[in-house]
Amino acid sequence: MDLTNQIIFFGSLILLGSVLSSVITRRLGVPLLLVFLFIGMLLGEQGPGGIEFEDIQMAHLFGSLALAIILFDGGMRTPIDSFRVGLRPALGLATIGVIITAGITGAFAAWWLEINWMLGFLLGAIVGSTDAAAVFSLLHSRGLELKQRVGSTLEIESGSNDPMAIFLTIVLIELLVGGHGNMGLTVLWEFIRQMGLGALVGILGGLGLVWLINRLEISQGFYPLVALAGGLSIFGLASVLQGSGFLAIYLAGLVVGNRPMQAAQYVNRFHDGIASLAQIGMFLMLGLLVTPSELMPVAVDALLIAAVLILVARPLAVWLCLLPFNFPWREQVFVGWVGLRGAVPIILALFPLLAGIEAAGMLFNIVFFVVIISLMVQGWTITPVARWLRLEVPPTTHMVQRVELDIPGQQELELVAYRLAENTPVVREKWTSFTLPRSVRVVAHVRDKVILETLDMLDLRAGDYLYLLASPDDLKVLDRLFVASSAPERLSERKFFGEFVLNGYAKVEDLSLIYGLKLPESAKGMTLEEFILDRLNTQPVVGDRLQCGEVELVVREMAADRIARVGLKLSR
Repeated sequence: MDLTNQIIFFGSLILLGSVLSSVITRRLGVPLLLVFLFIGMLLGEQGPGGIEFEDIQMAHLFGSLALAIILFDGGMRTPIDSFRVGLRPALGLATIGVIITAGITGAFAAWWLEINWMLGFLLGAIVGSTDAAAVFSLLHSRGLELKQRVGSTLEIESGSNDPMAIFLTIVLIELLVGGHGNMGLTVLWEFIRQMGLGALVGILGGLGLVWLINRLEISQGFYPLVALAGGLSIFGLASVLQGSGFLAIYLAGLVVGNRPMQAAQYVNRFHDGIASLAQIGMFLMLGLLVTPSELMPVAVDALLIAAVLILVARPLAVWLCLLPFNFPWREQVFVGWVGLRGAVPIILALFPLLAGIEAAGMLFNIVFFVVIISLMVQGWTITPVARWLRLEVPPTTHMVQRVELDIPGQQELELVAYRLAENTPVVREKWTSFTLPRSVRVVAHVRDKVILETLDMLDLRAGDYLYLLASPDDLKVLDRLFVASSAPERLSERKFFGEFVLNGYAKVEDLSLIYGLKLPESAKGMTLEEFILDRLNTQPVVGDRLQCGEVELVVREMAADRIARVGLKLSR
């Protein structure tokens, strides 16, 4: 009984310390997952904690379960509209990109380590996938918002490249253990079976899970548990059928997160927390599993392999995969740099140990060292590199009070609360003639803890609270009116988008007459939207720029695939 109480006490202290450490790491820009790894190593057999943990099977079980939960949450948080610009390049990176990365890294590893070429490719496959969940936790913690073309590509890649790396790892282990007969047919059949079954079970399972949740009448607290149990059931079913369970649960999360569902706010909040807990637990466990003294003998090898992976394999794979999509060079450089390795390679490094492959211990230690290098080098520099490459845009999401209203048979609505401040646009600019979207209704206007009897929208002061009923589609407009901007001066709307706002259907010739622009003959008769599309030669997103003599045109607002508004900046 005393041992049980001590385990509970010290376990809760470790968890609390891990969570609180995020406050410090956020300010220092340290990758949080790196902290969890080091805490786990300190708790291990060669650290002050002295905990001996060598159960590979248990580590594989817990790691797979945690990774499934993280992918399910990642799918739910991926908006379907990001597929407009990110789906095709992300799928290329998640399939061909992983193969190229694994091939180059594996070939170098086989040559340098003087090992069997298939063993080298196995090492390349293990480190072939990125951990964009770690990337976005860093970006969001520093308040950095990327251009949609970059952000959506990385976000979709993060959920879809893990299954490819897992597939390559399993196939190579089967070939190493069972021989090389009919290698091409084996790889092709495994790919079709795992990816096909994974996609089918994931999509159908996600649709079935949404159907079930929308027809259940249970306590609000049970809906998140139904979603979690349903997601893990989909993962298990796909795996039992010899499909990719990780692809299945990611696609199931994607379906669940992008379809109308009752109690969605409770489900989302719960899974945000449980996914964070899964990451903490997984990295603590992986830190416990490694023996620090065994890392130093492979340090030089791991450094060289990490250098090839980070500086050669990933950038080359990104360049080849993004070549058909005309990504600007700045965006290609950033996507190439954001090849952050995380928990997946370490989990995959357990597979050779379970299969009893020779040199599996060496592979595990090299992979662990490569992950640490990636987290330190790339993880610490993501934010400054993004700002150096000028890929950040003014933030569009803000932390305000929002409650989703589940009204059967009605359109989706949210109750939104804003606290006005001195730098809130409607207060700072002293706007008196702004208009609210038609679907928005003012519920209450509170001043000095008193609800005003008359809702005077023309008398808004700092310190007021405003409660509005709105459609989710109108939230960006409301944020622009009622949220005090915390963005730096360089990201203010006037500084970033320019002094004037123009409609996408405005004629380029009219703009030329006003500002004396010299335009080619082919531009005559074009609208601003047509002119920008013709010059960009790629799918436009907010923040795209086009220099026209003394004027710079900046895409300010998109409406589906159309350029709705354009900012105009005058050169000074």
